[in-house]
Parts: sequence; C-alpha cells; structure tokens
Amino acid sequence: MKKHGILNRDIASVLSHLGHTDQIVIADCGLPIPDGVRCIDLTLKLGDPSFLSVVEEVLNDMAVEQMILAKEIKANNQIIETRLSSRDIPISYLTHEAFKTQTKQAKVIIRTGEATPYANVILQSGVIF
Repeated sequence: MKKHGILNRDIASVLSHLGHTDQIVIADCGLPIPDGVRCIDLTLKLGDPSFLSVVEEVLNDMAVEQMILAKEIKANNQIIETRLSSRDIPISYLTHEAFKTQTKQAKVIIRTGEATPYANVILQSGVIF
C-alpha cells in the first residue's frame, strides 16, 4: 500500500500514464461527461468531496504546466478562482461552452461532489525535468 500521495488507484494510475501536454479535468457534479471520456466518479453526496480538496491533492501529485478555467468563474465563483490563481501555475480562460468542448480531449474527468458554479478545471500535464 502507498504511504504518500493519492491513494485512489484509478487516479494514481491515470497520473502515472500522463505525458507532456495530456489533459485531465476535475469537475463539479454537474459538468456533462462526453461520450468516450473516462470518468472517475468520487461523488459521495452533494458537496463531498469538495472540488478544492480534490484539486489540491492532484496538484500535489502531478506536474501541471497550465490550468484552464471557464471565463464565467471570475464573476460566479470568485472563491475558487482566487484559490486556483494563487498557485504558481499559468491560467488560461475559455467560455464555458468552449471549456465543455475541450473536455472531449481529456484523458479522464474526475467528478467531485462540488455544487458551486463553474467549479471545473482542465489541468495540462507538464514535465518533471
């Protein structure tokens, strides 16, 4: 059994298979999951686990070169937008519709129990060297 890092075997496996520029999504419980994209559903109940708790753990275990958010988060979920922008990772913004289209390219969508608006992020894999 692992002593450190993400214990969820599905998430740990996905992270270990990522290459440079591959993308994963961490999503609230309302984001549509495109056909053909794997979903790891962590939802236990509304709000649990939270989006930020899952993002924090994934960021501790993954080399990320860029985060992508929906533009609408700036006006509709400033708490999450502020927390994500406080990290030393560049952020780009798409409209929510363009964001949903981009999720079709993801290796996986990790679904949380989050129930606040636009609590979704695309994490683009970096390299560790």
